[in-house]
Amino acid sequence: MCGIVGYTGHEEAAPILLAGLKTLEYRGYDSAGLAVLSDEGEINVMRAKGRLAVLEERTEGGKLLPGKCGIGHTRWATHGEPSDENAHPQFSDDLAVVAVHNGIIENYQELKDKLLKNGYSFRSETDTEVAVKLVDYYYKKYYGTPIDAINKAMVRIRGSYSLALLFKDYPGEIYAARKDSPLICGKCEGAALLASDPTAVLKYTRDIYYIGDLQAARLKDGELTFYDLNGDEIQIDPVRIDWDVKAAEKGGYEHFMMKEIHEQPKAIRDTLSSVLSGDLTDLSSGEVSDDMLKDVEQISIIGCGSAYHVGVVASYVIEDLVGIPVRLEFASEFRYRRPVLPKGTLCVIISQSGETADSLAALRMAKEQGYRTLAIVNVVGSSIAREADHVLYTHAGPEIAVATTKAYSAQLIVCYALAIRLASVKGAIDQDEEKRLVSEIRSIPDKIEKILEDDRRIQWFASKFANAQDMFVIGRGIDYAIGMEASLKMKEVSYIHSESYAAGELKHGTISLLEEGTLVIGIMTQPGIYEKTLSNMVECKSRGAYLMGLTTPDHADIEDTVSFAVYVPEIDPHFSASLAVVPMQLMGYYLSVSKGLDVDKPRNLAKSVTVE
Repeated sequence: MCGIVGYTGHEEAAPILLAGLKTLEYRGYDSAGLAVLSDEGEINVMRAKGRLAVLEERTEGGKLLPGKCGIGHTRWATHGEPSDENAHPQFSDDLAVVAVHNGIIENYQELKDKLLKNGYSFRSETDTEVAVKLVDYYYKKYYGTPIDAINKAMVRIRGSYSLALLFKDYPGEIYAARKDSPLICGKCEGAALLASDPTAVLKYTRDIYYIGDLQAARLKDGELTFYDLNGDEIQIDPVRIDWDVKAAEKGGYEHFMMKEIHEQPKAIRDTLSSVLSGDLTDLSSGEVSDDMLKDVEQISIIGCGSAYHVGVVASYVIEDLVGIPVRLEFASEFRYRRPVLPKGTLCVIISQSGETADSLAALRMAKEQGYRTLAIVNVVGSSIAREADHVLYTHAGPEIAVATTKAYSAQLIVCYALAIRLASVKGAIDQDEEKRLVSEIRSIPDKIEKILEDDRRIQWFASKFANAQDMFVIGRGIDYAIGMEASLKMKEVSYIHSESYAAGELKHGTISLLEEGTLVIGIMTQPGIYEKTLSNMVECKSRGAYLMGLTTPDHADIEDTVSFAVYVPEIDPHFSASLAVVPMQLMGYYLSVSKGLDVDKPRNLAKSVTVE
């Protein structure tokens, strides 16, 4: 949520800031703005509600904001509706201090009251204006440095934030501070940059500096200086990012989502190489030792959205292969409960960005209570990756579309490898069975490529149902877990009301929602329960539902029951989610395209949820 960029160097800042904001559009936003410190020492601000194109037009591509030092922002509204006045940057009454902000300041009203008593006025409804004026207050009251003022403000602010600030008195310098919300820095010859995540600076540098909680930074003359809360200089080591810059471009595809659907085989192969060694699993890349796994008596999987759905699949696989209990937790619920977990619990936190606010808070709570933690993340050096006891990286590369596809698939692979390794270490399977299972997951990329070779039937079917009001996705076991992600894809990008249900629960209320023509999608990849789910489909059909079935080629008889069938290659049923999800991703995509929607940037959604 929200995107922050900053640049100071020898080139005009505004065009660079606009280009950086474009790379962060996927985070979700409703307005945008720039602040540039001119060579004459004036800070000029331009803001606009709506898409970045509106801001580009107002600034004539940045030409109306000359200067070589500036900050930019795309806002996802929290305090105050989307408007020019509530857009960032926000600034002090005399434009001496200007700031952009990601996060939520919980005690903003208390701080605002204090500032009102000290003569400040407010033009916006944002908590960000409170933050920048609090910094301005301390800066003017104590006649200190920007770092002094920022640190005093950090002590008073409760909540989460990443802040980037310009001070009129300090030309050519950008200041930054962070608590919980992500913020990174980078430098190249004669220039320094900051951003919400690495994709915005990869054009200039691959060496990324992650600002820590309650730390501040100064960017000046191609140099970075970091400070602790006492104002003392500290050392932060860079993290090397190996992503290909072109991976953050569309590469000839109309939308990032379709590009990323087609990148899944590569993402899976790259991830497999990090968790396999020959014919066996190998988790040493995350310092996950066999001795550690032997002590695991229960697993608690924690995630949000699609990451939670990965956990649902993993719970079925681990319990079946390993024979230990798996507990599933929404991060947003886990962090506000007092969960009673037995000794020997391994808490697995799944997050694409590694910055998801609820997941990070859940991780910290688990660590505080003494549980061992394992992170499954995609971004090297992210907060969750740094703070977990162990980390297994997915190798999906940058994922730009808000609706996750390749990151979800890569997370599944890591969970499969974890399940197989646990089963082997605990003696639940022998080495021959481990090799067989490894061979099965190695086959996944090739099988996905076969699914992607011919998606025209799904495109046709999606266009037929583009005007649907409701749809239901049903299944049992792992098929139900697949349905959860499939349903989310429909909701995210097509805005069609879609719900997933355990097929056996239909008669406990849900079946009353069926009307003539309601689309019901049955996922049936699990051989032992195929007939059970098919019977539930027949019940839906008898009540007027239009049926789509997703199964394997050995169940071609399904066409006697459903109106439209999709087949995925056969695979060990434990791993069927990796194949069955692909047609559902394609269907969600084509539904969105048929309706003329913004596929990559669905309304009201953000790629990385860094606030509660």
